[in-house]
Amino acid sequence: MTNQKSYSGSCFCGAVQFTVTGEPAGMGYCHCESCRHWSASPVNAFTLWKPEQVQVQQGADNIGTFNKTPNSYRKWCQQCGGHIFTEHPGMGLIDVFAAVIPDFPYQAGVHVHYQEHRLAIKDGVTKLKDVPAEMGGSGEEMNE
Repeated sequence: MTNQKSYSGSCFCGAVQFTVTGEPAGMGYCHCESCRHWSASPVNAFTLWKPEQVQVQQGADNIGTFNKTPNSYRKWCQQCGGHIFTEHPGMGLIDVFAAVIPDFPYQAGVHVHYQEHRLAIKDGVTKLKDVPAEMGGSGEEMNE
């Protein structure tokens, strides 16, 4: 039996409902061109979870998938078009968009792909040129 905290989330219309359990592997903001286009915003708030920590409770048959590259399988609700999460098979993680888990205590730990930013954010959080070295990036920090 586990006493890890769970948080509920859903798509825009509520047809797809899910829970995340425990602590995410990481949280932050992504500034890459791909995330900006997918989210139609200048920055995307992410939470990264192991697949076993993400459970679709309702509406799995409503989930659509699109992958521009084999690195990211983007998921959305086919009823409302609301974006839900992105599976990253190479990392073994699922990015559940922070905005769709309303009660989760989101706290960014890093900005990734900051070299591509369109919106400068001066929040004192580490800004990486690309991604951490342990994830195949340079790990190079940038100024705010």
